[in-house]
Amino acid sequence: MRDQIDKYTGKLVADRSACADGIAFAAQDDVLITAGAPELAALAGNTLSRLNSLALVAARPSLPFADFLIARAGAGEECIVPQDTETRTFLHDIPFLRRRDLAGDPAPILAKLLGNRKGVIVEGVGIVAVGAITVEQAFINYSSVFHSTFVKYLQDVLADGFSLAGEREAFDAFRQQWLRPLSAAGLDFVGALSLEKEEILAEIERVGRYTVERGLVDSFFGNISASAGELIYISQTAASLDELKGCIDPVPADNSSTTGITASSELLAHRKVYEQTGARVILHGHPKFSVVMSMICDRKKECAIKDCWKDCPHVRELGGTPVVAGEIGAGGLARRVPPVIGASGSAIVYGHGVFTLGREGFGEAFAAMVDVENFCREEYFRQVDRKQGQKP
Repeated sequence: MRDQIDKYTGKLVADRSACADGIAFAAQDDVLITAGAPELAALAGNTLSRLNSLALVAARPSLPFADFLIARAGAGEECIVPQDTETRTFLHDIPFLRRRDLAGDPAPILAKLLGNRKGVIVEGVGIVAVGAITVEQAFINYSSVFHSTFVKYLQDVLADGFSLAGEREAFDAFRQQWLRPLSAAGLDFVGALSLEKEEILAEIERVGRYTVERGLVDSFFGNISASAGELIYISQTAASLDELKGCIDPVPADNSSTTGITASSELLAHRKVYEQTGARVILHGHPKFSVVMSMICDRKKECAIKDCWKDCPHVRELGGTPVVAGEIGAGGLARRVPPVIGASGSAIVYGHGVFTLGREGFGEAFAAMVDVENFCREEYFRQVDRKQGQKP
C-alpha cells in the first residue's frame, strides 16, 4: 500500500496539480496508514476512518483557483457546478466547505459529503478526494476536481473579470510562472507506422506517456488507437495513458468479435473516424484551454438550446479546428466527430477535449493536438486582455 501512496504522491508532484509539501494520503490496509504532510495526513486519516472506502487524498492545489471559486460563490451556495464533461459524468458537482464553517474537526462533515461525492474542496486547506477501492481512484478523483475547477475558474474570469483582492496578481503569476510552453520538441515518433503488432503496441505506449507528460490529459483521461488492416489497436477503458503496457486491445475493425468489451468507450467514434478518413492513428486528450474555449459561444444569449454539450447542431471553429457537441461513449461523438475531423485533422468536442488524427503515424496527431491547445491558450488570453483593457 505504501508503494501506491508513494507512486501517486509522485504523480501529483509531476503533473503540478498539488504542492509537493502539501500532499497526504490515508489508506486502509490491515491497519489505517497515513503518509505525507502531518496536518493533512491527520485530516485524511480521521476522515477515511469514517468512510467505507479504501483510500483518501488531501492535498493543497498548486493554484488558488478552487479557493477563488468559493470566495466568488454566493452566500447560500454549497457547491461548485462546472459544465465540463468530466464534472457532468463523474463528479456531478463539487461540494465545498468555507473556512468560517470549519469550527472543530472537519472530518465528520467531510465524511458525510464524501459519502455521495468523489471530492470536496475545503477553503484554505485543499482538495479532499476518496478512492472507493484503490489509491489510484483517490488520485483520479483529486485530478478530476483540480481539472474541473481550473476550467471553471478560467471561464469565470473571462466572463466576469477579477473581483477579489490579490486575484489579478495570482492570475498573472499563473500565466507567467505556472504555465509552461507546450510543444512536441524532443519527442520521438515512428514516421510511418507499420502493420507489425509489436511496433504498434510500443508506439501507442510511448505516445500515451508523452500525452500525460506534456499535460494534454488530466490524471489519465483520454484514449489512443492505431488502425492496422482488419484490426484497431485501442487503449482499454479506464487505462492510464502513461501505463498502457498490457492495456491495449486489438479489436476487429468490423466489430466481429467481443474483444472490444474492455476497449475505450470511444471505440465506436474511433472506428467511424477510420472509416471516413483513412487515417492510421487517433489521439484523444483533454487539454485544458481547449476545453475552456470550446464552451465559449457568442450565440448563447439568443439560443434556445439548454444542453449545449449534447444538443447543439452547429459546427463552430477555433483556429480552423471544428467544434462540435456530442455525448461521450456510444452517443453523439461517433456521429459528430467523424464527418468534421478529416479536413483539418483535428476536432474539439464541447466541454470534453480534442481528437486528432495522423495519416501515417502519431507525430502528426500529437503535433496537431499541441497546435490546437496552443491556439486556444493564446485566444483565451487575447480575450481576457481585451476585456481587461490590456494590450494583447
